[in-house]
Amino acid sequence: MENILRKKIAEAVNVLYNGVIDESQIQIQETRKEFTGDFTFVVFPLMRFSKNTHEKTAEDIGKYLTANLPEIEGYNVIKGFLNISISGKWWTDLFSAFYNSDDMFVNCRVKVPEVILVEYSSPNTNKPLHLGHIRNNLLGYSIFRILESCGHKVIRTNIVNDRGIHICKSMLAWIKFGNGETPSSSGMKGDHLVGKYYVMFETAYKAEVEDLVKKGYDEETARLSAPMMVEAREMLVKWEAGDEEVVRIWKMMNSWVYEGFEETYRMLGVDFDKIYYESETWKDGKEQVLEALGKNILFRKEDGSVWADLTDEGLDQKVLLRSDGTAVYITQDIGTAIARQNDYHFSKCLYVVGNEQNYHFQVLKAILKKMGYVWSDGLIHFSYGMVELPEGRMKSREGTVVDADDIISEMITTARELSAELG
Repeated sequence: MENILRKKIAEAVNVLYNGVIDESQIQIQETRKEFTGDFTFVVFPLMRFSKNTHEKTAEDIGKYLTANLPEIEGYNVIKGFLNISISGKWWTDLFSAFYNSDDMFVNCRVKVPEVILVEYSSPNTNKPLHLGHIRNNLLGYSIFRILESCGHKVIRTNIVNDRGIHICKSMLAWIKFGNGETPSSSGMKGDHLVGKYYVMFETAYKAEVEDLVKKGYDEETARLSAPMMVEAREMLVKWEAGDEEVVRIWKMMNSWVYEGFEETYRMLGVDFDKIYYESETWKDGKEQVLEALGKNILFRKEDGSVWADLTDEGLDQKVLLRSDGTAVYITQDIGTAIARQNDYHFSKCLYVVGNEQNYHFQVLKAILKKMGYVWSDGLIHFSYGMVELPEGRMKSREGTVVDADDIISEMITTARELSAELG
């Protein structure tokens, strides 16, 4: 469009003023946001042809362009600047032509397609999706589309973190403070209801820690000894042992969250080929850890915890099983990676996860390599920067997050308002 405008402006100079101007001297730029228009033309160089004021010159050129270019919807003049508005139809036609063109994407078709897994979303079932999840989902889905367009067989996967200490925190708070509250009785979306109790746990736990510190405990001891945390850890042990009542509550609260997640995913327009659940893979990971321990690939400390020594790789030591025998998060990731390789025999597995997990994925790859899994070379961490609020990082446990549902709802409302305004 800029080249078209330059040609027409040069034509206008010839027709209106019997002058000749080189198109390279015609300055056109995008209109600044505070003004109305799409392109702005600086008219001062034409005053030597018009022998008139810059306002009158701009008006002359604006009228000529409007009369001779159907793509132009209107114009306005601000001092020596002509702001030109292009019709919506022209933009729509341009996008349509571009979208249907064979040149829309660079030709990246590969000769030998690979099986590539792309993991994105990875929510926890103790809280609703938030702003960071929106970014992650859209990044992951975009990567899937790009790789697919290149001819690869791409499997979209999601790992739902549905077990662990953070899940027990929400469960414990609901048991203590919930009075049997459900999504139906509260009128709240299920994932938001569970998230409320995660925040309540943190509030009660923080108060207990502060009270213990006042009684003379040091900060670390207070955090470990606070009754809420002690009970949450005990609940995790019971869950891993299959305690009937704990598992019942866990299933019930997770079902509330899943219904909420599905609604949010539908609004985002993203989906998955395969969803893995931490509760189904952690045991496999734990068995792999114990097997590696038996082969002296890993080692056990005096307190009973199991560790990987990665000092030769420059990654220090990493705990894989706590002293009480419960699994940490990376234990599940070991089990999930192996399950995915067994399911799909992938050549590459892309983890779309923020850069705060850089170390985690370096360790995961190193541990799997120590265990003898040569395909671990195909594990790739697609790292990116975190979403932060002006006041700092979002923290779900403190309730300082921007919910995905709220953002989507606001965007829909804004779109409707703009559509109504534009007719």
